Amino acid sequence: MSNIVDPLVERIAVRVRAERERRGWTLNELAEASGVSRAMIHRIERGESSPTAVVLGKLSAAFRLSVSSLLALAEGEAHGSDGTAGVRRYGDATEWRDPDTGYRRRQITGPRFPAETAEIRLPAGAAVSYPAASFAFARQVVWVLDGRLTFHEGTTVHYLGPGDTVELGEPAPCTFANEGGAECRYVVIRAQADRP
Repeated sequence: MSNIVDPLVERIAVRVRAERERRGWTLNELAEASGVSRAMIHRIERGESSPTAVVLGKLSAAFRLSVSSLLALAEGEAHGSDGTAGVRRYGDATEWRDPDTGYRRRQITGPRFPAETAEIRLPAGAAVSYPAASFAFARQVVWVLDGRLTFHEGTTVHYLGPGDTVELGEPAPCTFANEGGAECRYVVIRAQADRP
């Protein structure tokens, strides 16, 4: 087995631990708040396990943060040290891959931009679910670029094709599913809201 440590897994480990400690929570308290086992959280915080998209969704919901925030690149990477706008090259972007589904996520906007924007590539046959709490205190739009996306928003199902968008309503459990035979590529745009 390789001893090479994935830098993104290390950054996720640091971020999860920092968010937990910032709240003064024990591992048990985070496990209770998120529904993720204490053992899994411990492995994530030690950089021994790359969390799945579902686990990240549960942790982000417990922290009242977005998944993008947990995967955010280091402050200032997309900006000059003086806070001015910067250029992000496609080849320089960090891409996170869900070890369970092959779902890939690349952050488009930097940490100082007022709306989080991420590009998602969902393989054929894959599905990723998030709890309703992942969508609290946020307004979110999903924009399909390529392929077909079956989006379950609570009990409502949206069938989306290239160019279609859906603006999420009140927080509800959501599932992003690719029931087609080709990869689906879509963009998620998320802005903070004052209330859930």
